[in-house]
Amino acid sequence: MKNVIVTGASRGIGYGLIQLLAQSDCNVLAISRDQSRIKELNIETVKGMALDITLEEGFNSVVSFIEEAWEGKVDVLINNAGFLINKPFQELTKDDFMKVYDVNVFGVAQMIQTVLPFMSSDGHVVTISSMGGIQGSFKFAGLAAYSSSKGAVITLSELLAEEYKEKGPSFNVLALGAVQTEMLEEAFPGYKAPITANEMASYIKTFALEGAKFYNGKVLQVSSSTP
Repeated sequence: MKNVIVTGASRGIGYGLIQLLAQSDCNVLAISRDQSRIKELNIETVKGMALDITLEEGFNSVVSFIEEAWEGKVDVLINNAGFLINKPFQELTKDDFMKVYDVNVFGVAQMIQTVLPFMSSDGHVVTISSMGGIQGSFKFAGLAAYSSSKGAVITLSELLAEEYKEKGPSFNVLALGAVQTEMLEEAFPGYKAPITANEMASYIKTFALEGAKFYNGKVLQVSSSTP
């Protein structure tokens, strides 16, 4: 059984993902600030952890869990947690940018730093980005903070793939197009995406478990539309 960590696991893609991983005989650490829906699943191989990835002190709990429950071994890390602010650029404050970057960039970096010592050469770090972070792609107005943060983690992953290419693990990014999630509905009420959260979760599950055999340092655009 593979040991898989998923952040942003309480809703949307992450919530579907932890269930699909459990069905694929994986042990799952489901990280989210809100654990209520995860507990309701009552799946033996899914362990929930209440953690705010913007707070540095909470990561000690991740280390303790890996060492005690998984004997110090992590096969896959999926950085799925995300935060979005939809606001005209002129109205964005430094605090707005920091809230977005704390989750989408700094939290991702901290999680990777925490988990890396427990991953082997065939491990896989998958970071969920957005088509909004891809150069030349269609951009939603109002997402200056969000889309720029998603561009940042693309570059981060490419750099880490180079830095760890001799000893692993593999680092890859999935840049998603519009997916019908709670976050999308909150940011763009009434907008209908062509892909459901569970459909995307199914794709991410397969890529996370098998993609390290074929890719490293790559950004895959996962979008049936523009964006």
